[in-house]
Amino acid sequence: MRDIAVFSGSAHPELAEEVCAHLGVPLSPTRVSRFANDCLEVQLQANCRERDVFLIQPLVRPVQEHLVELLLMCDAARGASAGRITVVMPHYSYARSDKKDAPRISLGGRLVADLLVAAGASRVLAMTLHAPQVHGFFSVPVDHLHALRELAAHFRRYDLSRTTVVSPDLGNAKEAAAFARLIGAQVAAGAKQRYPDDRVTISSVIGEVAGRDVIVLDDEIAKGSTVVELLERIRELGPPRSIRIACTHGLFAAGALKRLSEQPDVLEIVCTNTVPVPAEEHTDKLRILSIAPALAEAVRRIHNGESVSALFDEPRNL
Repeated sequence: MRDIAVFSGSAHPELAEEVCAHLGVPLSPTRVSRFANDCLEVQLQANCRERDVFLIQPLVRPVQEHLVELLLMCDAARGASAGRITVVMPHYSYARSDKKDAPRISLGGRLVADLLVAAGASRVLAMTLHAPQVHGFFSVPVDHLHALRELAAHFRRYDLSRTTVVSPDLGNAKEAAAFARLIGAQVAAGAKQRYPDDRVTISSVIGEVAGRDVIVLDDEIAKGSTVVELLERIRELGPPRSIRIACTHGLFAAGALKRLSEQPDVLEIVCTNTVPVPAEEHTDKLRILSIAPALAEAVRRIHNGESVSALFDEPRNL
């Protein structure tokens, strides 16, 4: 893969190094500096001319810093005559800003997509967007991967004969149903309502959960308030045999991981490494799965002009 160049921003260099290890290519160095007026400057310290350039950067806290860094990386690659620039964005945090549910509200998901394209991105590789329609915000091709196979491979180690996968809301129920099919489980969903002050209520759970092994599945967990509310509704229906929590993006803001780990009947919290989880926040119940092999295979297929959709149709050796 001589004509490929992979660079990482400062958001998650460990993931970029792991992706490069699976690809068998070096991670090219990036220099990020700050001027006295607080402006950022980025230098890609490897040849980009006519090469297939991949920029790996999830949008995690501080999101705005990492976004500007990514935009500058795109601009630097374009200015260096890159043949093609693919933004590998394992977590697109602005995907949550995808609709006008209040007057005079901004649509950050669409705006940031436009900014990335304007900065030079010619392709985007993303993982588990908050909603499928965000795919359409980009005016360049988007390869949208998911982590369901990685999560399914983990949970297949258990007895799943009495398992129900529970989605916190109906919007995520389709993904929960797909995951349930992968592991041969039943599916249920919560009826969730979110209020303007970010309060969440779940009035009921649709499906069978009492006396069963429950896996709560969401695309991301930030403050964890939705999951805590869902667990209360599940317990009201009758004590489950066991509870495990799974998500793709483990953001775990505002002490969410500690709060979820303190739930006595929660046996395990599973996420992937699309975003970094600080080591000091890890608990005995946390399991982090790597999506680097999936990203590396997608990068290889994009570079070679092969089908990326085949990643969903063919089982991978995990």
